[in-house]
Amino acid sequence: MIAQRVGTTALRRVAGKPNAFFTANVSKFGLAQPMSMTQTRPVATQKLTPDDAQALLAKQRLHRPVSPHLEVYDKQQTFFGSSIWQRITGSAFSGGLYVFAAAYLAAPLMGWHLESASLAASFGALPFAVKGGLKFLAAWPFAFHAINGVRHLVFDFGVGFKRQHIVKSGYYILAASTLGGAYLAFFL
Repeated sequence: MIAQRVGTTALRRVAGKPNAFFTANVSKFGLAQPMSMTQTRPVATQKLTPDDAQALLAKQRLHRPVSPHLEVYDKQQTFFGSSIWQRITGSAFSGGLYVFAAAYLAAPLMGWHLESASLAASFGALPFAVKGGLKFLAAWPFAFHAINGVRHLVFDFGVGFKRQHIVKSGYYILAASTLGGAYLAFFL
């Protein structure tokens, strides 16, 4: 770290006040320009006590932006319900995966039967309406997350940011994901 500072300081000194050797070589190549345009800035530091440093850090934290949360969305400005649901469904998928993986690993120790055959047999014994409802509860977030993910990729290209486009596409996504979830639950 100290070597970098020394090297940077030396480069700044040379750039700020070039010697005759440097300017002669630069002018040979037709690159000579006024060197007085180089900016220099003095560095001033002060020693702080640990309490003063903590106070300064706390003061700086008050002015830092916080990461996005549901409160940052201006509900009057645009419709961001689908963005919120994108986060919720993604979190539910990853959280569900972690919970099932932990339960699957703990199953032999706890005496649970989470093998594929026992899960399929217990699911097959349920009535048709319950099976369809459970499948829809799993299929709708999957369809929504997939379709709305494409919408967010389109947003990344800067397309569709007018208020009416955001609202319309949000409702289209909800309708398409509901139909897609129903199809996956009852016909697949």
